Amino acid sequence: MPNQSSDDDATRAVARLPGLEIEVVHRRSADAEQIAIHLQAVPSFAAFGRYLETANPFAFWAEAARLAWLPFLPWLSATRALLPPDAGETPPTVPE
Repeated sequence: MPNQSSDDDATRAVARLPGLEIEVVHRRSADAEQIAIHLQAVPSFAAFGRYLETANPFAFWAEAARLAWLPFLPWLSATRALLPPDAGETPPTVPE
C-alpha cells in the first residue's frame, strides 16, 4: 500500500503478508523524529512461523536474488547492445 499521511502528520506504510501485517509509521516534531514498526501476526507468531517452515527456501532465495539484481538488468542489457554482434561468441585467436 502506498505511503499515507494522516491528520497527525505521520507517514504510514502498510504491508500485508499471509498471517502477518507490518506497519511502519514515521513522525516528525519540531526537535525529533520517530519511526515505529508494528508487527501483528494473525492468528499468532507461532502460526506464522509454521507457515515459513513449510515455505520453499530455494524459491525464497531465488526470488530475493532476482529482486536484488532487478535494478542492474537494464544496464546489463544496454552493455550487451553496445558490443559488436560477434563479441563473446568465439574466443580471440593469436595471429601467427
